Parts: sequence; C-alpha cells; structure tokens
Amino acid sequence: MADTRTVEAGELDTEAMLDLLESGHRLIVETEFLGSEHEVTLRHDGDTYYCDTPTQLRRHSSADGMRACIRSQGYARD
Repeated sequence: MADTRTVEAGELDTEAMLDLLESGHRLIVETEFLGSEHEVTLRHDGDTYYCDTPTQLRRHSSADGMRACIRSQGYARD
C-alpha cells in the first residue's frame, strides 16, 4: 500500500510532488475553491498519473502531462 502524505496547496514545488508520486507516495492536496475546502488525490501507478478531484478523475500518461496539471490547478508553489 502506498504511503499517503497530506499537503497544503503551494506547500511543495512541482518537481518535489512528482518525485514523491514516482517513489510510490499518494498525495492528498488540501485546496480551497470558491470558499470551500477540498481534497485532491494525486497518485501514480507506474504507468499512469491520476488527479482525482471532487468532480472528476484526470489521467495523464506522462510526467509532463501531470506536471502541467499540477501547475495549471495551482497545487504547487511554482
């Protein structure tokens, strides 16, 4: 079972988040959207990266795709 780490949005930079995902960690990102707190789960199964939000599950086939998702959603500090 993957280790789970909970972080606040902006606590880590994108590369640190990808390093954790690629080493088998699952990240729960606590973020605020429209005045409400939400948790987003980021994970990697060795082939596919997943970004599981309260409204949808995004899949990315490459680190570049996940990197773009993390940055565009504001989960990282960079």
